[in-house]
Amino acid sequence: MADTEFDLIVIGAGPGGYVAAIRAAQLGMKAAVVEREHLGGICLNWGCIPTKALLRSAEIAHYIQHAKDYGITVNGTVTLDTAAIVKRSRGVAGQLSAGVKGLLKKNKVTVIDGTATLKGKGRLDVKAKDGQTTNYGAKHIIIATGARARVLPGLEPDGKLVWTYREAMVPETMPKSLLVIGTGAIGVEFASFYRTMGAEVTLVEVLDRILPVEDEEISALAAKAFTKQGIKIKTSAKVVKLDRHADSVTAHIEVGGKVEQVTVDRVISAVGITGNVENIGLENTKVKVERGHIVTDKYLRTDEPGVYAIGDVCGAPWLAHKASHEGVLCVEKIAGVPGVHPMDVRNIPGCTYSMPQVASVGLTEAKAKAAGHEVRVGRFPFIGNGKAIALGEPEGLVKTVFDAKTGELLGAHMIGAEVTELIQGYTVAKTMETTEAELMHTIFPHPTLSEMMHESVLAAFGRAIHY
Repeated sequence: MADTEFDLIVIGAGPGGYVAAIRAAQLGMKAAVVEREHLGGICLNWGCIPTKALLRSAEIAHYIQHAKDYGITVNGTVTLDTAAIVKRSRGVAGQLSAGVKGLLKKNKVTVIDGTATLKGKGRLDVKAKDGQTTNYGAKHIIIATGARARVLPGLEPDGKLVWTYREAMVPETMPKSLLVIGTGAIGVEFASFYRTMGAEVTLVEVLDRILPVEDEEISALAAKAFTKQGIKIKTSAKVVKLDRHADSVTAHIEVGGKVEQVTVDRVISAVGITGNVENIGLENTKVKVERGHIVTDKYLRTDEPGVYAIGDVCGAPWLAHKASHEGVLCVEKIAGVPGVHPMDVRNIPGCTYSMPQVASVGLTEAKAKAAGHEVRVGRFPFIGNGKAIALGEPEGLVKTVFDAKTGELLGAHMIGAEVTELIQGYTVAKTMETTEAELMHTIFPHPTLSEMMHESVLAAFGRAIHY
């Protein structure tokens, strides 16, 4: 085949796209990936990874501020260097983007720089930055164009006073006050970062609680922890207007039928995302778009034969690991790999890297009951765990939800130190369809935070030892 003809072309080199291209190459396909901006996509360059670098700086600042609690005296003034914090974050993203480039090269995946547009059955044009357009062909085309921040009328970001996640990651100076609209993972992580860095932070949520996709009990504990840190929380509230001044913003917030005004240095809009479905030639296909996202079947096939879609462009949950899994699943189905199973969204873990961290997988207690399950619920607090106390992190909870009749693990929900690392234990258990019996008989190492996972399972069946 010529250099413009491939077995599979992926549009977008984010965590779904580049993984799909590599897996295709591993399975013997001639694969290419088209990327207009950054290898690694939003997640690696402007999302998951650089935000974790920022939050790590905040975590270190937090521990320095509380060094006396650990018997350590820090002499001298502790200053926060915004430019250095941002530089480190960007450096981490750059290092990993280069790593993706190396992985693609290692697997002999062709990288095509430019913007792709579908041009009929098995064809697409790629316009390079110099304006030159080349036509490519492929038996299979995967759309992995990702998503962008959703914009609400009247609250449009301007990059100076009203930020999206992009501007929030690269502040020139640290704002003294901040309003965050939206309390999903993105909004809460930025609220946590800026509060730890010393900003006065207000969180606004249109629903009746923050982190609304999480278990209600976990959301309440998060709200309590954030309030204790000094974050102001307004729920069942709506920002109806923004007055932009020279270097500040006055937000008009409707709460309980009354409108309050809050003036801050900057506003972060974190009200969700919408798929990048425009200007990629979907009008030349039978691909359906609903509510800003591409419609696919359980194997990521669209209504256009030979065209597939994965990741954020397909809709919730908008998670990098979901996109990567879909990329592998989609390619393996194309290649005819035996035993390919559709993805079960109930087995996708979600993580919020605030202080404290929040993590979950599966059904909440309320959703399990709504689905008709008779449930048994186990809880174990961090204060009952030796490792948590030794770490100086005694606040948190591990909660497990089981089917009372079958012992099936329906869901797990956590808040506290390092729970974003712990949740995978329950994710593995759910994937393997483990029951309470296997979890009870599993030996957990001591002293570790993971022991709380064991105790929570025991607690659901009246057998907790340490609380």
